[in-house]
Amino acid sequence: MSKLELEKPVTGSVKVSVQRFGRFLSGMVMPNIGAFIAWGLITALFIPTGWYPNESLATLVGPMITYLLPILIGYTGGQMIHGVRGGVIGAIVTLGVISGADIPMFLGAMIVGPAAAWVLKKFDQSIEGKIPSGFEMLINNFSSGIIGGGLAIVAFKGIGPVVEALSKVLTTGVEWLIDTGLLPLVNVLIEPAKVLFLNNAINHGILGPLALDQATQTGKSIIYMLESNPGPGLGILLAYWVFGRGMVKQSAPGAVVIHFFGGIHEIYFPYILMNPRLILAAIAGGVSGTFTFSLFGAGLVAAPSPGSIIAYFSMTPRGGILAMLSGVLVATVVSFLVSAVLLKTTKQNEDADNELEAAAQKMQQMKAESKGAAPTTASQTQLTKEQVNKIVFSCDAGMGSSAMGASILRKKVNAAKLPITVINTAISDIPGDADIVITHKTLTDRARQKAPNAEHISIENFLKSPEYDLLVQRLSE
Repeated sequence: MSKLELEKPVTGSVKVSVQRFGRFLSGMVMPNIGAFIAWGLITALFIPTGWYPNESLATLVGPMITYLLPILIGYTGGQMIHGVRGGVIGAIVTLGVISGADIPMFLGAMIVGPAAAWVLKKFDQSIEGKIPSGFEMLINNFSSGIIGGGLAIVAFKGIGPVVEALSKVLTTGVEWLIDTGLLPLVNVLIEPAKVLFLNNAINHGILGPLALDQATQTGKSIIYMLESNPGPGLGILLAYWVFGRGMVKQSAPGAVVIHFFGGIHEIYFPYILMNPRLILAAIAGGVSGTFTFSLFGAGLVAAPSPGSIIAYFSMTPRGGILAMLSGVLVATVVSFLVSAVLLKTTKQNEDADNELEAAAQKMQQMKAESKGAAPTTASQTQLTKEQVNKIVFSCDAGMGSSAMGASILRKKVNAAKLPITVINTAISDIPGDADIVITHKTLTDRARQKAPNAEHISIENFLKSPEYDLLVQRLSE
C-alpha cells in the first residue's frame, strides 16, 4: 500500500452513494447554520441556567427550535429539489409534521421537505406545455397550495408520529451508549469518516438532530462534541510541527491556526493522507476526548460550526468551560503522543514536500468526489484590469476552502492596491456581477454553469496556489 492510500470503510460506488446522500443531508442544514448559532447563543445566554438568565428573552428559545429551525430545513430541502416552489411546499408540509409531533422535527423536516418538493416537481413536469395561455399563475399557485395542503395533512396524521417514534428510539440508543460508557467508541467510526469527507453528513445529518433533541431536554448535549472536537487534529498538526521535516514542518504552524481557531478541519486531512497510520492518532484522540467529556459531564447548547475553539467557548453553557477544555486538551495530548510515536517510527524521506503536495491534491480529489464533481480543463479568454471589479472565490458550501482562499487573495489584491472586491460564496450563490470566479479545478464545471459570463480560474491548492500571484500580476499591468 502506498503512503497516499487509506483503508476506507466504504469503497467504490457504495462510498460515492454514501457521500452523495450525506452531501444532500448536510446541504439542508449548512445554509441555515447562522440560525442554529442564533438559537444557541440565545439559549446559552438567557435560559434559567444560562450566562445571563432572562425570563422574557428565554421565551424565544421554544418557538425557534420548534418552528423556525425545522421550517428552514424543510424549505432548504425543498429548494434543493425544485427551486423556490419546492422550498415553499417543503415549508408547508414541514409545518404539518411539526404539528403532528411533540418533539422538534428536524428529522421530519429532512424527510418531508425534499419529498414534498419532489411530488410538486413531478406534477409540474406532467403539465409542462399544457397550461392555457394566461392561466399559468393561477394553476401554479393553486397546484402548490392544494398539493401542499394535502401533503401537510398526511404529514400531520402519519409521518409526524412515525418520525417522533423513530427519534425516541435513536435517542434511547444514544442515552444507552452514554449510560454504559460506550459513547467514546463512536469516534472509532467518526475519525476515519471525517478524512473521507463524510464529516458534514455525520455532524449535520445524523448527530445534529439527536443532539438538538438532547439539548432541548437537558440544556446541553455531548453529541455536538463527537465530531467537532478540534483536539485530535490539533495533536497531529503539533506533532508534525515538532517532528516533521521540510515544508511539512514549516506549514504545520499555519495549519494549526486555521484548524484550531478557524475551525476548518479539512486542513489537517492531507497530513493524515501522506501517512495513513496517523488515523490511529486521530481515533485515539477522539476516543479519549469523548471519554473525558463524558467523565466531566461536558456538553454544548448548539452546534459549534465551524468546529473551532472559539465556537466551543461560545456554545458552552455556564459552568461547563473546564469540562469542555479538559476534553479538548486530553484529545490533543493523546493525539500528539500517538502521532509522535508514529512519526518517529516512520522513515521520513527527502521527498516529504512532494508527498504533502500530492496528499493535498488527493484530499481535493476526495473532497470533490464527496460533492459529486468532476475535473475540468476548459479554457477561456482572460479579462483585463479595466474589466474586473469583483472576484468571487467559490466552493461547495462557501464556508471552508473558499473563505481561506478569498482571504489569501484579498491580501494580495490589497497589497497591490487594486480597486477590486474579493468575496467568497457557495457555488449556488455566485452573484451575477462576478467578473472572475476561482474554484478548485474539480468544481469549475459547476461554477461555469452558474456564472457562464464570468472568467473562471481553476486551482489545485487553495492555500498555496501560483494562480493567485499570476492573477494579481496580470491585473496590475
